[in-house]
Formats: sequence, structure tokens, C-alpha cells
Amino acid sequence: MKKAASAKKAEPVKKAAPKKAAAAKKAAPAKKTAAQKAASEAGASKATASKVSGSKTSASKTSASKASGSKTSAAKKASKGAAVKKAPAAKKVAVAPKKATARLKGTAPAKAVVHPPGDESPTALVRRARRINRELAEVFPYAHPELDFENPFQLVVATVLSAQTTDLRVNQTTPSLFAKYPTPEDLAAANPEEVEEILRPCGFFRAKTKSVIGLSKALVEDFGGEVPGRLEDLVKLPGVGRKTAFVVLGNAFGRPGITVDTHFQRLVRRWRWTGESDPDKIEAAVGALFPKSDWTDLSHHVIWHGRRICHARKPACGACPIAPLCPAYGEGETDPEKAKKLLKYEKGGFPGQRLKPPQAYLDAGGTPAPPLGAG
Repeated sequence: MKKAASAKKAEPVKKAAPKKAAAAKKAAPAKKTAAQKAASEAGASKATASKVSGSKTSASKTSASKASGSKTSAAKKASKGAAVKKAPAAKKVAVAPKKATARLKGTAPAKAVVHPPGDESPTALVRRARRINRELAEVFPYAHPELDFENPFQLVVATVLSAQTTDLRVNQTTPSLFAKYPTPEDLAAANPEEVEEILRPCGFFRAKTKSVIGLSKALVEDFGGEVPGRLEDLVKLPGVGRKTAFVVLGNAFGRPGITVDTHFQRLVRRWRWTGESDPDKIEAAVGALFPKSDWTDLSHHVIWHGRRICHARKPACGACPIAPLCPAYGEGETDPEKAKKLLKYEKGGFPGQRLKPPQAYLDAGGTPAPPLGAG
């Protein structure tokens, strides 16, 4: 009886547990619902915040894009305006024809340049300079001094007379001079007025008369009537400088020398072999690029190219055989047909400067110049 009573008393306890569990189960969903509500409220607030921030961001992006768009349009308008203003000053970049392998650095005006074009090294400069000389040797294999002479005396006199005039005019004048005064002794004893009359076509005839009579007297008094074969002796003669001395040494005595005349100065600066303007410094700078044995022929090649193709005012760039090696390509006429019309002497189909040129020149198609008064 006691066991049954206890069992009966225990039954309510067992029944109560399920009620508590059910209550707990009911309570748990309630708690989850509250959490979910809190989460949903948080999510809503985040969503609202994100929407607000998104709207702000989009607004800021929109305003930024509008601002950048306005700036861009303004910049485009400004650039268009600038382009319109700068358009007249724009120049077409000239490109040299492809013949050599040297690199060009665009077009450049002929001016004093201390450094070679671009990043050209001293070794590259030497190679380019020697390549130019080789190219010119092929174009002018018959290059020679363009003054008529038969002996060193005639050459030194003719070279002195060639200052500030053409070799052609000197060649047309000296036949009468040497016919009347064939030796230094004859010219040293000449009447200055008679010599002036002969030299009048050469220009500066009074000063030149004084020089040629003076150098003739110096040859008679100091050198026994013979032209000396040393530089230090030649430069002591009236009217004779280093340029004249090297012409005489190179062409009358076969001793190498660089003749720095106006053509030579212009071209080596245009080719950027040197930026020097003093003739003595140009001579030293260019001489360092070549072996001494090349100096005389180099002078002929450069001077001939300057007289026939690479002129001071209108270089015939379109007809230039060394255009790919020249940093100044494009300074002159680049159209081949127009450039051909700028060629002078035998390159343009005209007579040369010598009345009695070497046979090699005649064999190459060159024609002698006419005598004075022949038209």
C-alpha cells in the first residue's frame, strides 16, 4: 500500500516535467521571436543606413561625376582651344630616306651645338663622321682643289685671292696675272696700280694687291724665291693664314692638313661634329675624329658637298646622299624633284669652277668653266 501511494505521489511529478518542458518549448520560440525581431530591426536599420549611405554615395558619385564631367569637358574645350591656337605653329617632322644605319634625332636647326645629337657617344660620333666621309668619297671621287695652279707659287697666290670671292672668279683672273708676273721676283717688282687693275674682278683688289706683292717680296727675301713647305714658315707670309697654308701644304706638297673655310665650318657644325666656332678649334676637333692621312681629302669632300648640295640657305636635303646620317635633315628642301633644282656645278648639270680641271673630273662628266668675259 505504501509503494502504491508513493507511486501515485510520483506520478504528478512525472506529469509536471512535461508541462515544464512544454512551457520551456513555448518560451524558447518566444525568445527566438524577440531575437529575430531585434535582428530584423537591426537589419532594417542597417538596410536603412545602407540605403541612406548608398543614396549619399550615389549622390556624391553623381555630383563627382558631374563635376569631373564638367572639368573634363572644360579641359577638352581648353585643349581644343589650345590645339586650335597651336595648330599654325606645328611643323611636320621630316624623315630622312633610309640609306645608312645611323640614328636620327628628328630635325634640328643649324646652330652651335656642344654635344652630339641625342646620347651619341664619342665613339659613335667618330663612326658617324667617318661614315659620312666614306659616303662623300663615293659621291665625289674626283674632288680636288678648285683653284687652277701649276706650281706652289701660283697656288699660294690664288688661295690668297680667293678670300671673299669664288674660286671661279679667281680662276678667270689669274691667267692674266701669271702671264705678266710668272715668278715671285716678277710680282715682287710689279707696279701696284697695274696689279690692281688685273685683280679688280676679284673684289677687295687693293688689299689683295698689297698681299700678293708683299708675299712675293717675302718669298724672294726670306726663302730664295721658293714657297716653303712648312706651316710655321707659310703663316709668316703676308695674307697667309692657317687655312691658306693647309691648302698649299696639302695640294702642293702632299702634307695632310684640314682646310677650314666657310663651307667646312658650316657643314661640320650642321653635322654636329663640333660646336666650336673658332677655325683653329674646329680644325683640332675635326682632326681628332680622323686619321691624319685623311685630312686633305676630307677637306675636299666636305667643301665640295657644301658648294654643290648642302648650301647655306637652301640645302638640297632631298638630293643629299648622306641624309640618314645628318642630324639637320629637313632644314632644306626635302622633295627630291625640288631638291634637284638646287644642285650646283656638275651635280646640277653646270660647268665647274676650274678652267683647267684634272682629267679625272672631266672623265666623271664635269665640264670646264668658261674664261673671263666668255659669258
